[in-house]
Amino acid sequence: MKLTTRLIDIGNRGVLLNAVDAREISVRDGDRVEVKNLATGETVSAFVDTTATIIGPGTIGVYRPTQVRVDVLDGAEVEVRAADRPASLAYIKRKMDGQRLNKEETYAIIKDVVADDLSPSELTAYIVSTYTNPLDMDEVEYLTRAMVDTGDQLRFPSYPIVDKHSIGGVPGNKISLLVVPIVAAAGLKIPKTSSRAITGAAGTADLMEVLAPVEFTATEVQQMTEKVGGVIVWGGATNIAPADDRFITVEYPFKIDARGQMLASVMAKKYAVGANLVAIDIPVGVQTKVPSVEEGHRLAREFIDLGERLGMRVECALTYGESLVGRTIGPKVEVQEALAVLEGATEPNSLIQKSLSIAGIILEMAGKAAPGQGYALAQDILASGKALAKMKEIIEVQGGNPAVTAADIVPGTYQYVVNAPTTGYVIELNNKALISLARAAGAPQDQGAGVCIHAKKGTRVQAGEPIITVYADRKWRLQKALEEGRRLMPVVVEGMLLDRVPGRHWTTRGGQQYGQ
Repeated sequence: MKLTTRLIDIGNRGVLLNAVDAREISVRDGDRVEVKNLATGETVSAFVDTTATIIGPGTIGVYRPTQVRVDVLDGAEVEVRAADRPASLAYIKRKMDGQRLNKEETYAIIKDVVADDLSPSELTAYIVSTYTNPLDMDEVEYLTRAMVDTGDQLRFPSYPIVDKHSIGGVPGNKISLLVVPIVAAAGLKIPKTSSRAITGAAGTADLMEVLAPVEFTATEVQQMTEKVGGVIVWGGATNIAPADDRFITVEYPFKIDARGQMLASVMAKKYAVGANLVAIDIPVGVQTKVPSVEEGHRLAREFIDLGERLGMRVECALTYGESLVGRTIGPKVEVQEALAVLEGATEPNSLIQKSLSIAGIILEMAGKAAPGQGYALAQDILASGKALAKMKEIIEVQGGNPAVTAADIVPGTYQYVVNAPTTGYVIELNNKALISLARAAGAPQDQGAGVCIHAKKGTRVQAGEPIITVYADRKWRLQKALEEGRRLMPVVVEGMLLDRVPGRHWTTRGGQQYGQ
């Protein structure tokens, strides 16, 4: 059927058909059509929406992404016909039924993901199928290679190329802001491509965006790394393993991170940037993604196995995940804390020790330090100011202000201080609840949103002393966070859990009762 185009500025990849024309072509909402530009012969596949009123018969509404791909002008004539469903849908159905996928089937799915040939519901079905029917190691390898092969890759003229990654699950894990400049200051190349938040309140890319732009092409990432030794960028803008950020879009609202998908996501990005030495941080704790040391060892073996399959040397660090890293959760407050350490602050110990441990592993893997001496070398680089100087170079090469200091980073305008309701010890800090609290305040989209923990687990507090400050960029977000805090009770001071069942609550400095 020949139809006249009407360009519609909508960001979905699709077209809008009048219901009469849709019946004539034998398609309905969610089906696919092929749209052929009669002037150029270019043909693309597009998803169908239908209407009885917005456009009339004989006209096709062409959404912006489809218009770009088919290169058609407003008012031009196009030929439209029903399109077949992609074969990858049958493979997704196989996975939904609990069957294994082979290499060809996996590649077909990932190619369609990258080409945007799967609808949001179809992509969601794939993600959920791998969550409910976990991938085995062969499937993880197929997925990893497919994710790499369908995107750009970096190829450096000299090696080693090092990288690190944390699997997440523990709040405030801002160590890349210390590890990357320490490692780069030691003369190594570390092109750190990072994700935005999936289950947390701020991914590494969200943090770095407070200091500098993070969206660059693969070529720019390579050039910047060659120039200053390291970068901290958002992997989604590089076209490096581009399927991964499509996956994250689906995973984010569900707060899921399927194990096989996570293994492939991490290792695909490391493999694609040319890394041959990789350190993996695996936080372990009841409230993390890895609840026990035994489970951490199993996951470490899977990372090492996958690395061997890809020709990469991988070492894993099982780290303490029962408490947040440092004292802050949220983009600006975490960046402020990390910059302060680079500038010479000697607290918080958890952030400093974890960062130096991971950096030390990398330095030993690369031969920059003898076995067992990596931590000390990393500590020397941090204490000497070389890491701060390197971080300023990284910020500058990415287009940020290299003169920025911790004092320049100001958290959200709206703040609320939660005080200890009684004298005693902090006996519980619920990681998941703290993350939910920061997200409710607006993190990571609102950079100023987050929480600062004044008293960590095991700390003795006096009645009326601050235990948490909640920050928000918008007043209504702060109120939403307080409501979330009342529901989740992220902090418990000794005695309150038994003394006030079920009416546990926080108090303000003025004595008004809220949340614990």
